[in-house]
Amino acid sequence: MKKMEEYVRAIPDFPEPGIIFRDVTSVLQDPDGLKLAVDSMIGLLDGVECDVIAGTESRGFMFGVPIAYQLGKGFIPVRKKGKLPCETISASYDLEYGSAEIEMHKDAIKPGQKVVLVDDLIATGGTLAASIELIEKLGGKVVKVVLLMELAGLKGREKLSGYEVASVITYEGN
Repeated sequence: MKKMEEYVRAIPDFPEPGIIFRDVTSVLQDPDGLKLAVDSMIGLLDGVECDVIAGTESRGFMFGVPIAYQLGKGFIPVRKKGKLPCETISASYDLEYGSAEIEMHKDAIKPGQKVVLVDDLIATGGTLAASIELIEKLGGKVVKVVLLMELAGLKGREKLSGYEVASVITYEGN
């Protein structure tokens, strides 16, 4: 069986020269890669008690939903602004070239719920930090952040200090 790293396609010089883009679509389209990714992320939750899984748009959905299903938990989507139909709360965060805003339904998290936050990748940590802000605003407690990949050189974990963060694959560079 292949290692998880072997399923991730590396695309040099995308989106700009000097960047190596870690493409998760190569994991998703391979049945063995997808199974290994989901199983590996679930393995990072061994011993963690949670009530619900939350995932960030859009690749956090792709991994968060099967994790929630396998664990018998509900799934909470964290979406880009304007995509949710009911009353929402929002948080803004900085991007490399500008800013973005994410939202959750106001009734998505009940006070005291233990939440695992899932995404495919952590780079600078802005999306995940904003997601945690929303979860906590609703009274939830983030018990762990689980990722398929981490770009350690971009120091995203620093924005999540005080939270337990685990990734299946860690790339030391950007």
